[in-house]
Amino acid sequence: MNNLFKSKIIMIMKKYSWLLALALTFGFSSCTDLDEKVYDRIDASTYYQNETSVQGALASIYNQAGNSFAESFFFLQELPADQIAWRVWNGGQWGYDEAEKYVLSTQTWSPESKIIRSSWESAWSIIGLSNNLINDLASVNPASIKMTQTALDSYIAEVRTLRAWAYYNLFEIWGGALPLNTASGGEVPGVADTDWNTSCKKIYDFICSELDESNDILPKENGDNSTRNRMNQGVNRILKARMLLNSQLFIGEDHYNDCENLCLKIFSGDYGSYNIADDYRDIYNLNNTQCSEVVFAFAAEDGQGATNALTNMRNMPFLPYNYYEYADCEQFEGIGAWNCVIVVPSHDNSGTVLPTGGTDTGGKSFITDYNDKLGGVWDRMDDRDIRKQNYVYDSSTKNYKGIFLKGAMKASFGKGNTLKADADRDGQNLVYVDQLGTFLNLGRNLETVMSPRWGETNSGIRLMRYPMFAKTENGGFKDIDEVEFRLAEVAYMIAECRMRAGDATGAKEYVDKVRSRYFTDKAALNIPGPGFTSFDMDWMLSQWGLEYLAEGRRRRTDLRRFDKFTQGQWWFFGRATEDGFDLPAKRNRKYEWYPLPASALSVNPGLIQNPNYLN
Repeated sequence: MNNLFKSKIIMIMKKYSWLLALALTFGFSSCTDLDEKVYDRIDASTYYQNETSVQGALASIYNQAGNSFAESFFFLQELPADQIAWRVWNGGQWGYDEAEKYVLSTQTWSPESKIIRSSWESAWSIIGLSNNLINDLASVNPASIKMTQTALDSYIAEVRTLRAWAYYNLFEIWGGALPLNTASGGEVPGVADTDWNTSCKKIYDFICSELDESNDILPKENGDNSTRNRMNQGVNRILKARMLLNSQLFIGEDHYNDCENLCLKIFSGDYGSYNIADDYRDIYNLNNTQCSEVVFAFAAEDGQGATNALTNMRNMPFLPYNYYEYADCEQFEGIGAWNCVIVVPSHDNSGTVLPTGGTDTGGKSFITDYNDKLGGVWDRMDDRDIRKQNYVYDSSTKNYKGIFLKGAMKASFGKGNTLKADADRDGQNLVYVDQLGTFLNLGRNLETVMSPRWGETNSGIRLMRYPMFAKTENGGFKDIDEVEFRLAEVAYMIAECRMRAGDATGAKEYVDKVRSRYFTDKAALNIPGPGFTSFDMDWMLSQWGLEYLAEGRRRRTDLRRFDKFTQGQWWFFGRATEDGFDLPAKRNRKYEWYPLPASALSVNPGLIQNPNYLN
């Protein structure tokens, strides 16, 4: 692994403290006058003495990038979609949360929502830090710091690609409401284009041009794993492919052919040496940057930088407080289980309620009985899929099986005493059911289909996306790098482009390059799977969901691209709910983009609200 980014990540230097503070308040001030003397900033010619100082400044931005996007953007992509939900049992609130994330799972957010404000505030730090570093490096004489111009240009290209990645994340969320800022020093503009479509095209073109201009200068992975913690040519091209794949959504232009052609080059190795992993566990395990499928991962090391922010979002939102008893591991310092996120249920609440939760019939399936094409993750997954089992760790092989937690939870990977629940079921057996409801009926009647506002503690199966094991056996959970880009995405982009062109056979060919690793019985590959009768667009969207289940970043965007985000039906969306509303009737396309926070607009007249939120 690259020593620069896997070793102790250098914390944000004193030189950058002023800029970070500025970036975080970007949305709260119309402009910032930096003509006055800044006393805590070190001049670039003084600070940069050698390549190590350049590397340190860059490492600080990577550190902040992992931290800023780890939590809020995970929730903004995943919770409004069809696969995971924010489960609470007391009407919407969960501890400190104050119903902050409940609005995402019900698609009822507004410019006043706390989660919108906090995401906006954290989002600009990487862009601000990147702008400053790009400006600084452009003014440095490479010979004075014992570097070549080629090496210095490569670092600048790396920062430009990192900034483009940050802008892409913001663009997915806020679209044309974003201002475009590349300034460093002086007055920071806080003005967006008044025309939404023009603004979208401006930002889209900027991201694409930054990527194109930077790519050839970036390092290229040659198989020695030296670039997998850095922006590299593979990352750059995958990000460009994402822009092309979503261009119809972003700017109303069809670039699927361009996307497929670029992805074929990536897949063939033109931009780095990568391969689809035969064993999916290699992607998420210790030393995962040695996995040939991983294109880029944020470096994580216990006790360093953004590690706690990164590791919190792997498993902890899904897990009970006593996760360490089930996983037979240490209680990790600095992070704790949340027990409030579930895989959306595959079944309704019909039948006679059982004491442990759920009903005696298991309820009707949203896939087979309701004919949903979305959601229903457990039922959607083929029973022959090796991932579809409870997570267990085998100390003899030093590896694990399965990614779910379902049924009665017992210590030591199901071999010990039954674990006890907390909250509304405090002291009772912890039993995860593939349903959501108030099965204890504490002050509320059980409805056949319920919103996540009333999901008791035993509701919903849980995920173990990354392995968890005793440090004494196989290293620390927090030492696993957080995968952001991997080659499977490229295969699926090729598949989708072919599916959109009417080539279902060609689409399946590339999907199978990935999903074949999940089946020992290869006959399963010739069956569309539960809920589908053919290899069609609905099936393609489902495969995206199963491959990237709860990995963050993409599910909301995928649903939007397939015109399913505000139009599709899953779980309680499209059904009678507690208030008697038919949710699709009150959901509309305004929710396909997020609003700017009201707090930012109130102090910055240069910002332009998403036009769908003006009334």
